[in-house]
Order: sequence, then C-alpha cells, then structure tokens
Amino acid sequence: MAKAKRVAFGTLALGAATVGYAAGIERRHWTLRTAELPVLAPGSQPIKVLHISDLHMLPGHRSKQAWVTALDSLEPDLVVNTGDNLSHQQAVPSVLRALGPLLDRPGVFIFGSNDYYAPKPKNPARYLLPRGGKKRIHGEHLPWRDLRAAFVERGWVDLTHVRRTVKVAGQEVFAAGVDDPHLRRDRYSEISGKADPSAALRLGISHSPEPRVLDEFAADGYDLVLAGHTHGGQLRVPIYGALVTNCALDRSRARGVSRWGGRMWMHVSAGLGTSPYAPVRFSCPPEASLLTLVARGDTTPIKG
Repeated sequence: MAKAKRVAFGTLALGAATVGYAAGIERRHWTLRTAELPVLAPGSQPIKVLHISDLHMLPGHRSKQAWVTALDSLEPDLVVNTGDNLSHQQAVPSVLRALGPLLDRPGVFIFGSNDYYAPKPKNPARYLLPRGGKKRIHGEHLPWRDLRAAFVERGWVDLTHVRRTVKVAGQEVFAAGVDDPHLRRDRYSEISGKADPSAALRLGISHSPEPRVLDEFAADGYDLVLAGHTHGGQLRVPIYGALVTNCALDRSRARGVSRWGGRMWMHVSAGLGTSPYAPVRFSCPPEASLLTLVARGDTTPIKG
C-alpha cells in the first residue's frame, strides 16, 4: 500500500511539474525556426520570407510583443502573416505594436478564426478528440476590420480570395490566398486558374492547411503554400510527435516543411500563441520562421 501511494504521489508530482513547465516556461520560449527551400524560378536571387502566424494576442503579452518587434532585425524581404492575430477585443493596438517596423516591409496576410471570433472556455479534452466529433463554439466578434484597415494602410496586401503580383527584392511574386478553411469560409473558385508561370515565385497562403485547399493550389501550379493554425500540435510527445493537428492534415506535417504533390512545397508554422483557455505547450515552443527561398536546382539541403 505504501509503495502504491508513493507511485501515485510521484505520478501526480510529475504531472504537476509537466503542466507547470508547459504553461509557465515553454509557451514563452520564443523560437526562430529557419529553413531553405528551392522554390524560385531558375536564375532567381534568394528571397527571405518571415512567416508569422497565430499570435493569439492579449493586451498584456509584453514579452511576445517585444520578441516579434525584434524580428525586424532579420531584414526579411517579405512578411507573410497567416492569421489568428487576436484573442481579445482590445488586442489590435498590441498586434500593431508587436509588428511595428515589420509593417514597413512588403507584407501579405489573410485571417483565421480567432481574428473573427474571440475564444471561449472549452473542455481542454476537446482538443484531443477527433475533429469530426467537435462542434465549433464561437465567441464574441473581434475587430478584424480595424486590424485589416491598419495593415492595408501600412501597405500590406490582403490576399483573402485575391490574386496579386507583389514586387519583392526586385522580383515578381505571384501570390494568392483564401479565407479560413477551418470555418469553411474558403472560396477557392474565386482565385482558381493557373498561377503566373513568369513569376519568380508562385505563393499561396491559407490559415488552416486543409488538404482540399492544398490540392487546389498544387493543381494550379503554385510553388509554395504557407499556413498556420495547427500550433504544431501544441502538445507533442517525443518521438511520436503531434497528437492532433485540429484539421484534416496528417500529424507528420503539423509543423515545418514538407512536400505536397509532385512539385509544391508547404510550410506550416507552429505559431506564437495559444488560446487563453489552453495556455500550454509541450515539446513545441512558440515560433516564427525565416524561410530563405532559393532557385530550383540549388543543392542547399532543406532544413526546418
């Protein structure tokens, strides 16, 4: 009996320590992920892309704001924001403060579910349930229109159901995006058609990396798709990896670089935040990504 009590106490202590680490330490362990991708047209000069996603900002997130602001020192050629910036009605100024000087650089964006709706308290176990067993619960409407207006005023391009050629580092990037597939707001038909073959890069963006949307981008000849939403699984088990992706994407692609189809690359950001009602990360620190894009045929190994 005494041995059983010791084992039970040890298990509880280990569980408490793990939760304490996941909530108090790792979710503030801001991390820069890097990767090099051979996706540009032959002869193109390298392009540095800073991929930011899932800020889930609250007004009091001072450490996160300061870290994101400092990313400007990386001197990216293009900033791509794949949504879920907000988690609070009063968070728009905090997001703008965090992005600060990055808004003076070329940028493109789309929104995610937590730009439109605030998070609501939920049973944390719902996160581990199969996606088909979940009913979406929306909170109050968030001021996404204010955030959009501020982004556009500073020169960033809203790619929500838009195809646009953007000048980046003296080269043409053909870019397109969809509204959040997680909310089934995507209307790929509005941007369908072959991507410009003369561009140095054909870039697609989506908040949630739903396979149905990735298939459409691949069929239209895009070189690279950037997405977020998964939080990298948020809770990862060493060796096993992510437990879930919160979408139809398989667990092995929950974060980082992978191929989709015969020629398209994909990068999924694990993001920089969490829901305020599930403020934990384990073996999956919050991240932004600096992607160095090089010409196809470059022998540089893929990292990230």
